[in-house]
Amino acid sequence: MMFNKILTFSQNKANYLYKNSLFLQHIDTLIFLSIVFVFILSTFMSSDIIGFCALITGFLTLIKLLTKPGTHISCKGFELWLLAYFMLVVVSLFGSSLFLASLKGFFKTLTYLIFYSSLVIYLRDNKSKIPFLLGVIALCLGSQVLLGLLQNFAKVSEISTWQDVSRLNPEQVMTRVYGSLKPLNPNLLGGYLVLGMSSVFAKGLIGICDKNYRVGAGWILLGILTVIAIVLTGCRGAYLALFASFATMVVISAKFFWDDYKKLYISIIGGLTVFATAAVLSISSLRARVVSIFAMRADSSNSFRFNVYNSSIDMFKDNWLLGIGIGNLNFREIYGLYMKTGFDALSAYNIFLETAVESGIFALIAFGGFLLSVVVGCINFVLHSGKQREIIIISAILVSLVATIIHGMVDTVFFRPQLQFIFWFMMAVASVMLNYDNECNA
Repeated sequence: MMFNKILTFSQNKANYLYKNSLFLQHIDTLIFLSIVFVFILSTFMSSDIIGFCALITGFLTLIKLLTKPGTHISCKGFELWLLAYFMLVVVSLFGSSLFLASLKGFFKTLTYLIFYSSLVIYLRDNKSKIPFLLGVIALCLGSQVLLGLLQNFAKVSEISTWQDVSRLNPEQVMTRVYGSLKPLNPNLLGGYLVLGMSSVFAKGLIGICDKNYRVGAGWILLGILTVIAIVLTGCRGAYLALFASFATMVVISAKFFWDDYKKLYISIIGGLTVFATAAVLSISSLRARVVSIFAMRADSSNSFRFNVYNSSIDMFKDNWLLGIGIGNLNFREIYGLYMKTGFDALSAYNIFLETAVESGIFALIAFGGFLLSVVVGCINFVLHSGKQREIIIISAILVSLVATIIHGMVDTVFFRPQLQFIFWFMMAVASVMLNYDNECNA
């Protein structure tokens, strides 16, 4: 209530300026354009530039809060978990033995949360823009899909050691595509595509729902190409996320087709499963890549991750209350004291273990509570809502969140801005669209 009283006071004082300023009258348009630029720049610019554009969105939102009448701050049910997480991160920052290194990581997290808050405030007044922004994300994915397909046809060479080829025949070595995301890495592209893939299919289903069948079919085709591009990245974490995404889609779609089209539904799902299995078995490079997931220590990449997990668990045991401080800079400094081999690690290769190591057990509980609350909210919405367009959008959020969690269990790319900004957009849409009884004014 206190913050909103301050905002109301500021808005009253700026009322004349707001009514007579062309800039302020179009502040929502400027915020919208800055959001679009964040997504577009994410496809080819460096992290610093993407983050700077996100801060512009936050700055414009602050101006809106201080000047536009009726604009206020509110906190929904699952956002209380997020607020608790942020406060614990602050405590972890000041308790870190590497304060300056942790401060840089803190500013990154703060940038993401500022962008999230800006999205919530903007979308709350502009819900009609949600499908359009989903389309922007889908088009950005489309650019990476097309580039990935071209890289596959061109047989691009590895920029770094992206797969263990010591036990492979030449025909089993996969050409791994990486798009234009910075830094160039197929795992980053794989994570980006599985996180945003649901946006593409959502646009297709919305088009069909609106009886724009050609537009809907075009988006669905792009969705299929996205799946192919994910396969071409050779990212095994993305493969697991892709499987989890389709499993989630199957469960959601059962609500609409099980009662009336049970046999046809089972036939289609069974046919797609057989086709996917046959594709994996018939393509030697893909088969070798999938089998390597289960190779355990026999695969050098798997073995490296197991070493990181073991070391990170030891780090957590010694810093379980407040963590070591947020950010990969201090992680790398302290990881050197615990690592099992001579190989450095950027992070814990698991978003939950990373959260626990950086900010402690209570921050992990808060972040896990936030994710669980969003999942439960999305499931309840899908089960009980009768609005098709809204169900499609919420389902896309749920699928995207599942993909994020599964991929994040085995990789570091969740913490890259290209994924973070899409992730927080999805969470902002959930905040705006999900109805909670326990809403409190900040």
